[in-house]
Amino acid sequence: MAKMSLAVLESALRERKLDRTLSTTSPGLATAGCTPTTVGAIDSCLHGGLPRGQLCEIAGPAGSGRMTLLLQLLAGVTQKGELAALVDTSDRLDVASARAGGIDLERLLWVRGYATALAERAHGAVSSLERAIKALNLVLQAGGFSVVAIDLADVPPVALKQLPYTTWIRLQRAIEGSDTTCVLLVSEPLARSAGGLTISLTGRTDWHDTGRSRRFTGMAVSARMQSPRRYANGEATFGALAIEA
Repeated sequence: MAKMSLAVLESALRERKLDRTLSTTSPGLATAGCTPTTVGAIDSCLHGGLPRGQLCEIAGPAGSGRMTLLLQLLAGVTQKGELAALVDTSDRLDVASARAGGIDLERLLWVRGYATALAERAHGAVSSLERAIKALNLVLQAGGFSVVAIDLADVPPVALKQLPYTTWIRLQRAIEGSDTTCVLLVSEPLARSAGGLTISLTGRTDWHDTGRSRRFTGMAVSARMQSPRRYANGEATFGALAIEA
């Protein structure tokens, strides 16, 4: 990533003794078969949460609640004393929101990318994406993390389509049999492992029309869970927000 080379990331992992796969009996690392999202309606449909040792994805357009759900997932993990990591491809994480959402930043490895100007996106998106994927692989191979997420939501679709399908196979192999859940944050479904799942989000915004203006009154997020194997498909509504007049 910009201003933080892969060599620096490797060094940081070594300093924290995370440059090798840690035992599942290490303190702070849960051994349950899934990681709760901490959103009751979703965890109920998923029979507990996201499966460990699998590649999963949270998909949805801007404003659908995708980042909110990811932050809740990371908050739940770190509050239990477990480690989490986020590869922030386009440097979109708002630290204040993360802290307010309950994330223990001392237990979050934040690998920052950099925001590209609109005119530079087409040219620089591919190389930035490649660095992010390499960083993700390094963190997954280090082991010891309950959740490792990568934010690809703002990466242009044309850049994502240039990634070979073997990219996702390598990611799955890196966590297979481990207690780590790898999560892709994307604008539309992109990839998942055979035992993983997709949470597709859609948001509904409610407005009160006075005739002269509109006032925001609330928002509800609907989630559709899809999995080829482990879980039955289901739907849930969460994140209802009401604004009093």
